Amino acid sequence: MSRAVIFDVDGVLIHGMHANPAYVRRWDSELLADLGVDPQRFVSEFIYDIFLKRVVTGQVSIIEALERRLPGLGYKDSPMAFLHYWLKRDSELNQPLLEAIRRLKMAADVRLYIATNQEHMRAHWLWSHLGFCDLFEDIFYSARIGVRKPDLRFFRFVDSKIGPQEQPPLFFDDTPAVIAGAQAAGWDAVLFNTLPDCADHPWIRRHIASS
Repeated sequence: MSRAVIFDVDGVLIHGMHANPAYVRRWDSELLADLGVDPQRFVSEFIYDIFLKRVVTGQVSIIEALERRLPGLGYKDSPMAFLHYWLKRDSELNQPLLEAIRRLKMAADVRLYIATNQEHMRAHWLWSHLGFCDLFEDIFYSARIGVRKPDLRFFRFVDSKIGPQEQPPLFFDDTPAVIAGAQAAGWDAVLFNTLPDCADHPWIRRHIASS
């Protein structure tokens, strides 16, 4: 029987925000110069407020949230333009990892998925614009499910979609609390910092070598 291998996005498939500050690559370093928005205020007044509380669980759309909050941060133009800027700059693919996943995909007993905390529009951007649809079977994300990792309901939703497994899903994520939540759900969860955390995993290495 095939095994599900599941990857997080930010800090794993995408170089960007990472739970370990040593591996963070910020998308907003030029935000003030380019769009006149202070990135520290954007994080504190948008990301840690309405975005994490309501947008990534699908209660409020990202455009509605930006429309509400950007004027108070000094941005008067289209929220669609702001979002496009954000999506483009937060899309640095982890190409060595993706190449390893492409090789893994050639193994007959592997099923590949994404499990991530995202709102709807970025999930679609990842899937269609960045081409994750060509590599993975599905993307399970928080706005679709209604809860964020590491909520147990997130992992139970994924389990219900991928179906019974002979082996627990093998999951790579950069956040220790998410790893703990996945393990509590019965998954084989591995903390990801750099490529060897995936490529040198015995099960992964064996399947890449045989592909």
